[in-house]
Amino acid sequence: MSTFRAIRIDKAEKGVTAAFVDFDEAELMDGDVDVAITHTTVNYKDGLNITGKAPIARRFPMIPGIDFAGFVERSTSPAFKPGDKVLLTGYGVGEGHLGGFAQKARVKSDWLVPLPQGLSPAEAMAIGTAGFTAMLSVLALERFGMTPDMGPVVVTGAAGGVGSIAIALLKKAGWRVIASTGRPQEADYLRNLGADEIIDRAELSSPGKPLAKPRWAAGVDIVGSHTLANVLAQTQTHGAIAACGNAQGLDLPGSVAPFILRGVALLGVDSVLCPMPLRLAAWARLARDLDHASLAALTTHVPFESVLDVAHDIVEGKVRGRVVIDVA
Repeated sequence: MSTFRAIRIDKAEKGVTAAFVDFDEAELMDGDVDVAITHTTVNYKDGLNITGKAPIARRFPMIPGIDFAGFVERSTSPAFKPGDKVLLTGYGVGEGHLGGFAQKARVKSDWLVPLPQGLSPAEAMAIGTAGFTAMLSVLALERFGMTPDMGPVVVTGAAGGVGSIAIALLKKAGWRVIASTGRPQEADYLRNLGADEIIDRAELSSPGKPLAKPRWAAGVDIVGSHTLANVLAQTQTHGAIAACGNAQGLDLPGSVAPFILRGVALLGVDSVLCPMPLRLAAWARLARDLDHASLAALTTHVPFESVLDVAHDIVEGKVRGRVVIDVA
C-alpha cells in the first residue's frame, strides 16, 4: 500500500502534536471517492486544531484541514468519475474524518461539490469555508428580506477571511458597508474591498447597554460574545444580524431588548452541515458574484510546508484575508 504526504495530529500528554508524515493509505477512513488534493487553505478552526488551543479533533490520529479542492482519482459513486474537479468544505472533515492537509483524501460522495464553472481549484480554496460562510450569511439576510436601501450593514472581524469576503460580497450587492476591525493598519485593505466606513472593534467588544442608538440595518457577525450583543443593541427596528462565528467567545451576554422592542432578528449560519441544495446555490453565487480581482487581492499563496506556521499565525490574529496552500 502506498503512502502520501500529510500533516498528522496525535494526542499528547498536554494538548496535541502536529507534524508532517508519510501517511499510509491503509489508514484512510471509509468513503466512495478518492480525491487527489491540489489545494487547501487554513481556517481559524484549523489553527485551533493544529495548535491544540481548542479540542477540535474528535479522533486520533487526525489529518486536519476542513477544506480541500482537487480531482477525483477513484470513484464507486455514479455522481463522480476519475478526473472530475471537486471541492469539499465542512461535514466534520478535519475534525472527525481525516481532512485536507494531505495529498489525498477518501470521503463520501455526498459531501463533494463539483467545482463551479469559472473557478479554479486555487480560487475555490481562496474562498473556502470562510467565503462559503460569508455567502451563506449574505443569503440569510436576503432570505429575511433585507435590502441595501434599508440602511448600512456592519461586518465584524472585518480583516479576517469571512469578514473580507463578506465585505466584497455585500458591496457587490449594493450595500453601504461598515467594517469593524482591531487592526487599523488594514484600513486601506478594507476600503479596497468595499468598506465605506471603518470603526474600531473596541467600540463593540466591551459590555454595553441592552439597547443603544441604531447604527445599521443588518450585519454579519464573526465575533460573538459582547461584540454580537452590542451589534444587536445597535440594530435598527426590524433589522437582522447573521451570526456565523465566535472569535471573541461562545457566550452572548446581551438582553432580549433588541428582539422584543425593535423586532431585531438573529439569524444563525451553519456552514458545516449546510444542506446540499443551499450549498450548491451558495457556490454558484460565489462563482458569479465574487470579483476575481478582489479575491486575488485578499489572498496569499504559500507552499504546503508552510501550513504549520500559518496555523499558528491565524490563531494569533496575524493573518489577513485568505491563505491558499498549494499541496501539489
